[in-house]
Amino acid sequence: MTVGQAKAWERRWPDLGRQVQDLPDGPLDVDSWFGRSAPLLLEIGSGMGETTARLAEAAPEVNYLAVEVYQPGLAQLMLRAEALGLTNLRLLRGDAVVLLTEHIAPGSLSAVRIYFPDPWPKKKHHKRRLVQPEFIALVASRLAPGGTVHLATDWENYAEQMLDVLSGEPLLRNRHADWAPRPDWRPVTKFESRAREEGRISRDLIFERVPG
Repeated sequence: MTVGQAKAWERRWPDLGRQVQDLPDGPLDVDSWFGRSAPLLLEIGSGMGETTARLAEAAPEVNYLAVEVYQPGLAQLMLRAEALGLTNLRLLRGDAVVLLTEHIAPGSLSAVRIYFPDPWPKKKHHKRRLVQPEFIALVASRLAPGGTVHLATDWENYAEQMLDVLSGEPLLRNRHADWAPRPDWRPVTKFESRAREEGRISRDLIFERVPG
């Protein structure tokens, strides 16, 4: 971490962050942590926090929870949150699968966002991709009816895999015929701008949880 990131970690992590591996057994006491009851949104893989901070700022009515494994990224996100004066953002460092399985109650999430997960572009590595049927079944089980899962990627064959996987999950239905129109409220990051320059088109998918 940079000096600034290290100082942010020391200063803000005790209030804003938790290690997934250190969480007590059972569902996370979200209301106590945020100091209020509000719709709970989970972003998986917040990276350096550029998008996350801006989206949390745009939705002060939401309890915004971000999970990421990369410590410098979480530290940078805390710096962004501090600069924006955010009070509705909390961070978790660790495995999203463990978090969802052991610490997020079924039907408790208003939305899940996964933007530009590692594409593992080599075919032999596709099995390492996050968006697989078992994982999406887990995500769907944690959504409240009407809750959404929103994915975005700039890798065409990963987008097609995402569409197949989400379409095959019986608890989810597509809000669109296939790809969702790119929402104006999803910020264009430097990463996405670079993908455009390299000729890759970003695609969005928005599915919602059906009753059942």
